[in-house]
Amino acid sequence: MTIDLTGRVAVVTGGAAGIGAAMADVLAAAGTAVAILDIAGDAAAATADAIAERHGVATTAVRVDVGDADSIVAAADHVASTLGGCDVLCANVGVQQFGAVDRLTDDDWRFVLDVNVLGTIRTVRAFLPLIRQRAGFRRIVLTSSLSVLAPAVRMAAYQTSKFAVLGFGETLRYELADVGIGVSVMFPGGMITTHLQSSAESRPAELGETGAQDDDLTEMLTHRPSAAAEVVDPAHAVRNLLADLEADHPFIVTHGEIGHDYAERHGWIVDAIDRGGRP
Repeated sequence: MTIDLTGRVAVVTGGAAGIGAAMADVLAAAGTAVAILDIAGDAAAATADAIAERHGVATTAVRVDVGDADSIVAAADHVASTLGGCDVLCANVGVQQFGAVDRLTDDDWRFVLDVNVLGTIRTVRAFLPLIRQRAGFRRIVLTSSLSVLAPAVRMAAYQTSKFAVLGFGETLRYELADVGIGVSVMFPGGMITTHLQSSAESRPAELGETGAQDDDLTEMLTHRPSAAAEVVDPAHAVRNLLADLEADHPFIVTHGEIGHDYAERHGWIVDAIDRGGRP
């Protein structure tokens, strides 16, 4: 990094563990104060305390349910009053949902789309006014998924939600370009995290059992073996985050060997464009 982030404020949703905590740690190491937002309030507080001790920066933690717009607005107010604003927002929102298309229920779809899509939108909507008030280095990072670039079976709800995050992020980047706020969409690959467990724990009890089955993960990996080819620690996944943000890259791929899979899909799209352009 050639940009000094001392005095800047970073906000990370889903920051209690996994890639969210790793992003928060990298940003704190570069000098930012950090706000950790997560539905797991005690874990968020513990992560914030650990980051403060490790890097000597100001931190705060807020229990946030991204399914509740009021909860996110309250978190933005808290961050403004405690840390003074927001320069970097990592809208790292996501619950995982496996299941064949004909087994997923309406409740499965509602849960995933409300958290992953509307939760991301609510987060940006709540914090964007704070970012607009700042000057200089300002960035927004939205967490999509590597599976958007190389989709697999048994992940229809999750992948649909992450495709939506990509579309939202690309539009947001165009709309904020004139005011100097960079927007990047991150595509994380497989990581050693508790994502599946935390997703199950955050599912509202009133929705009942998920439509997922025991063979869903196996079928996904059989269809897309590259998804399991490189499963890494979250700290490794974010090793290039600061450089990518400094360069204001629109897309960030954390890791994963999907070049062949993506190239095949890209070729189909280019061919379709060529066919559609013929007289």
